[in-house]
Parts: sequence; C-alpha cells; structure tokens
Amino acid sequence: MPYLCFVNEASQIPNQPITIEQYNLLLKKFEEQSQQIKELLQRNAYLQHEYDTLKRMVFGAKSERFVPTDSSQLPLFGIPVAEKPEPEKETITYTRNKSSNSEKNQPVRLALPADLPRVEQVIEPGEDLSQAKKIGEVITEYLEYTPGKLHVQKIVRPKYILSESQRIVIGELPSLPIPRSNVGPGLLAQIMVGKFVDHNPFHRQIQQFKRQGVDIAESTMNDWFTAMCRLLEPLYNRLKVRVQGADYLMGDETPIPVLTNDKPNATHKGYHWVYLAPLENLVCFDYRQGRGREGPEEFLKDVHGALQTDGYAAYNSFEKPGKLRLLSCMAHARRKFDQAKDGDRERAEQALKLFQALYEVEREARQQNLSYDQRKTLRQNKSVEKLQEIEAWMKENSIQVLPKSVIGGAIAYTLNLWPRLIRYTEDGRYEIDNNLVENSIRPVALGRKNYLFAGSHEGAKRAAMMYSFLGTCKRNNVEPFAWLKDVLTRIPDWSIQRLDELLPVKSLS
Repeated sequence: MPYLCFVNEASQIPNQPITIEQYNLLLKKFEEQSQQIKELLQRNAYLQHEYDTLKRMVFGAKSERFVPTDSSQLPLFGIPVAEKPEPEKETITYTRNKSSNSEKNQPVRLALPADLPRVEQVIEPGEDLSQAKKIGEVITEYLEYTPGKLHVQKIVRPKYILSESQRIVIGELPSLPIPRSNVGPGLLAQIMVGKFVDHNPFHRQIQQFKRQGVDIAESTMNDWFTAMCRLLEPLYNRLKVRVQGADYLMGDETPIPVLTNDKPNATHKGYHWVYLAPLENLVCFDYRQGRGREGPEEFLKDVHGALQTDGYAAYNSFEKPGKLRLLSCMAHARRKFDQAKDGDRERAEQALKLFQALYEVEREARQQNLSYDQRKTLRQNKSVEKLQEIEAWMKENSIQVLPKSVIGGAIAYTLNLWPRLIRYTEDGRYEIDNNLVENSIRPVALGRKNYLFAGSHEGAKRAAMMYSFLGTCKRNNVEPFAWLKDVLTRIPDWSIQRLDELLPVKSLS
C-alpha cells in the first residue's frame, strides 16, 4: 500500500506517514471547512449590510444623492489648473462717515400679495377735525390670520298661501350631501382634507372643534365619512375606469394596518395597490386585504399598453405580448447599488456613475422641454449607448463578486430585469422610473404615523377612495378643499352620464 510522508520543516524529521485514502479524507474535510468558512463570510457580510441599513434608517440621512469621490478625476476639459501665487499684501486706509444706529440693518419688507382680501381699519386723529382739510394718508399693511371658525348655515324658507287656489307654496330646499343630517359640504370637505392631506386624525379634529364650543362625537364623524363615501362611490368607479383605460400605467403597493375581528390584539396587514396614469394625471388607490397577485389581476384584466413597476414577482405574470408590456424602474435598480456602498464601495460607485449618466440625459430632456418624439430621439442617440455600457460592466463584474454579497445581489437584480429596464427608450412617453407613483404613496406613509391604522377593511376601502381623489387633485394642482366642497354640493343632483366633469382634472379628452 503506498504511503505519503510529510516532513516537519522545523525539525526536518518526517511525520508519521498516512495512506492515500486518509489524505483524500483530510482533503475532503478541508474543502468542506473552506466552503463553510466561505458561506459564513457571506452570511457575515449580509448581516453587516442589514445592520448598516437599519442603523442608517434610524440615525442616518435618507437621501440617495450620489456625489463621486474619485480624487483622481481630471479638472474640467482636462486642462490642468495652475497653482495661484500668493498675492502680495498691501495696507489701505480710508475715511468714512459713521451712520447712526437707526440706519443699520433696516429690514427689506416683501410686498404683500395683491389678491389677498384686505380688512380696512381707519384710525382718525384725536383732535377736532371740523375745520381740517385732508391732505393724504399713510397706509400700513401687515399679514394677519384668523383661525378657521365654525358657523351655522341657516336656511329660511317662508311659506305662502296663494289666495286664488288656496295652495301653500314654499321654496325648494337645496340637496345636502347627507340628507337628514346637520353637516354641510364645507365642513365635510375640511374634515377629509384635514385627515388625508394634512394627516390630522379624526380625534384631533374633534378636539379642535371642541375648543370652538362644538362637541362632535367620533361615531358621528365616522358616520359622516361613511355616508359621504357612499355618495362619491360612482365618481370613484368612474375614476377607476378612466385609469384602467389608459395605455401607460405605473404601479406600486404600500401596506396599511387594519383592525379586524379575527385579530383582537393585533392588526391585519392590508395593502393599497396604487396605479398612476401619468399622461392623464389620474391616480387610483385600490385596497386589497393581501399582497397576492389576485388584486392586480382583477384591476388589470382589461388593461392594454404598458405597466411600469418595481421588481416584485407578483407582476411577472402580466407580461402578455400584444396586450400588456412590463417596464421596470431604474430608480429601484440604482437603489440596490446605493445600498451596496458599505460592502463594495469601489464597484458601487462605478455603477452609480453609470446610472448618473442616464439621468443626465433625462435632465437634459426636461430642461429643453422636449416633446415625446424628441425625447425618444435623444434617448436613442445617448441613453442606448450608456445602457449598453452598464450591461457590459455588470456582466463583467458578475463573475468577480460573490453571488450572495450585496453588490452581487444588486447586479443579479438588475440583470434579471434588464429587458424591462431598457424599454423606456422605445417610447418618449415612458419615464425612466416610477418615482411619480411613489410620490403618490407618500401621504399614506405619513398617515400611518398619525392615525396608525384603519378601523376595518371597509374603512381602508374608503381611505383608498379619498387618497385617489386627493392624489389626483395634487397631480393637477387643484386646490383639494375647494374641489371637494364643490363636488359635494353638486353631486346629489348630478347626472351619472356627466361624472367626468366632476373629476379634479383641468383638461379632459
């Protein structure tokens, strides 16, 4: 039987010989331990990334702005900048007149807006003015504020009896948003804007009304909310139909905690699925009890065109040639590399510079106010080449990094979505990312911090309706209180065939 003999380098004395079989067992054990060490190092890098991410979320800045740190970068246009010699110093003396203290630091007052209403107060001198002649006046203006005050709208309808027919006549009572209630459209609009725009929960608004001497029960306010949403439901359904009819949508989802009977001491995690039609400036929130694909499947079943989303797997099944094409979000891909800076700063910054070049093309298109066709041409001339450079860089580095590392995960995520990521260059109407729909979701995140949860699944659906209306107002620069008060005043008698005219969109096709 052959033996292997290992020599101790220190003593040059041969160690005890081992067989080939024993050597192979040791080698196999060594390889297993090496693989285990490799996996532990990957696990440690992943946990370190998780720790750094959580620490940054709690204590750090949320900005993803990237400023290159390459100290070897050449000066602008490659022209070396000569060092400036130390300037010669000289002493200069002069004489000036000293101003009085009253002339120092005089504030410059900005002109007050001319369209603000003026409340005029005239202050006459205390002297006898019977023999005086007015030669002018001095006007002083300053901004003042009167907090919103409740008032009672009193409608008086006199009753008459016609002498000839002996018939009693009376003026017709205008339709109210909630019949047989004592709330008007202006108060309803203020309550809704207060909660869903200013993130002021119902119980805080109740305390504010109480300071004005009006005590409104929380159950009463919830009943108003329910009745108002029932009145607006046809308008919400019409908004949903218009969004589903758009040929370019952005989609995203965000969780909302919901109280349910089956979880007495906890909340159910429901989801607002949000769809934005950027060309029509319409936003639609669709509440679902889960994050499964059943929700978007029902909403998108009749949608044709393009859908732009993040990389969530629930959207994968919606790619249907000739019906619906999927676009991905470049900002989500870029974010993966931004999060990898702590693990592999050199590669992460290389990738971020490449992404930065893509966004410079988009900035150029905005600054030049290009049309959709012109933007497509600009992208074909500049962005396509930069995208090819990014793809080549990722393929080259994908074989040089650990697959389970943060930078490896960022490369794999981006390459997996690459066909969808580059489709924005094929049509000037498409955006490079779906940040617009993420902006529409922000009020929900702010709301969660204030009113914490929805009281029921039905309450979450009603919240989705209000977020849809008020989000569309924001997209179209429509003042939400004025719009909602006007709609609540008119919709009780409005024709269902003309609902498009009530949507908060300035121009409808």
